[in-house]
Amino acid sequence: MTIKKLSCLVFCIIAFTAGVKAQADTVLTLKDAVEIALKNNYHILLSKNNSVISQNNVTIGNAGFLPQVTGDFTTTRSIQNTKQTRSDGSVNNISGAHNASTSYGPNLNWTIFNGFAMFANYDELKQLNQLGELQTRDTIQNTLANVIGTYYNLINLNEGLKALKGAIAISRTQLRYANDKFQVGRASKLDVLNAQVNLNTDTANYLNQVQQFKSAKIQLNQLLVRNLQTDFAVGDTIIVDDKLVLGEILSKAENQNPAILSAQINKRLSEINLKLVRAARYPQVALTSGYTISNSQTPAGFTLAQNTRGFNYGLTASINIFNGFNQNRLERNARIGIDNANINYKQRVLDVQAQISNLYVSYLSGLDLMKLGESNVEVARRNLEISLEKYKLGNITPLEIREAQRNYLDAQSKFFTAQYQSKSAEIMLKEITASINIQ
Repeated sequence: MTIKKLSCLVFCIIAFTAGVKAQADTVLTLKDAVEIALKNNYHILLSKNNSVISQNNVTIGNAGFLPQVTGDFTTTRSIQNTKQTRSDGSVNNISGAHNASTSYGPNLNWTIFNGFAMFANYDELKQLNQLGELQTRDTIQNTLANVIGTYYNLINLNEGLKALKGAIAISRTQLRYANDKFQVGRASKLDVLNAQVNLNTDTANYLNQVQQFKSAKIQLNQLLVRNLQTDFAVGDTIIVDDKLVLGEILSKAENQNPAILSAQINKRLSEINLKLVRAARYPQVALTSGYTISNSQTPAGFTLAQNTRGFNYGLTASINIFNGFNQNRLERNARIGIDNANINYKQRVLDVQAQISNLYVSYLSGLDLMKLGESNVEVARRNLEISLEKYKLGNITPLEIREAQRNYLDAQSKFFTAQYQSKSAEIMLKEITASINIQ
């Protein structure tokens, strides 16, 4: 590739970047992104709808406290041939007799006692409602964590783009110096070719970073449920909360972590299930009542037609005396279910504590690397500036200037990586404790 073509390529890249920047003048702030996600995200909307369903189910009628009233209607028709032999020996033949019977009216069935199962049902509905609300909050926190993490990843990638653009500029300067030296016979053609290779490499790295940046934009647009090609700019600052304390995080998680709270609710649900199973040991008592109107026609009977109407009422009761020892089996299984729920709760607590401990190590490591990286970037920058001056004067080789450039890029990359690592760990720690909050 000639210097002229290479210069054209670099110019096109810079022009493309400028065009993208011009199109993305609208800065999407983190607060705006969060507000859009809370309004549009499908996972949040579905979770809220499911929570409303659970809330609607918490009624005494759904628990079985209230009576069931139905309006019943029954009609039957028949055509019969009848042969009647009377006591005096006479025979009466009736052919094609049309029989009809119709009854209708309201009926009530009210279970007034079922071994306290209705109370257990109501408690279960309330616990399921709490579980639905908890899952909604967890979905919101998870979505916020994804939005915030993706947003800061965009900042991280964008800072990397700036560093790579700087690397391209330095490589272009190095190529110009090498070409100038070659023109006056102070450098070989090999130096020019090496400079071209370096510029090509930096350009390729830049293009790869652009692709990652675009992919992250699409991911954020997807979370915000808007046109995936919507262009925007992001901020340029990642501020890490360096005040997190492990003990406080563990304490918050015990009282606020969705997985732990869900396990607690499941413990209560298993206890309620045992009450429901035990209810079968008690009598089942119900009131029945209704008002029935009936009409019947029986041409072959002693009464040709009959009309009745009236109020009926009654009481039914039943008790399980023996069902093949299944009652004992069901109660044993319910107790095992309670034991499993307790084990699951302890496992959830242990899992969350382990996750917090690992994330906190990453968080602290990122903070330490940030402090080291910040000073290292400055040292590498100064070293690169001195190396460029020396290269211009011909005091160092192209390999040495490339090494100085590589050290500077590596220092920047490590600083950005440490910053994003620490911020990501911070976000996840706050998600675990359900304490993500954007003001």
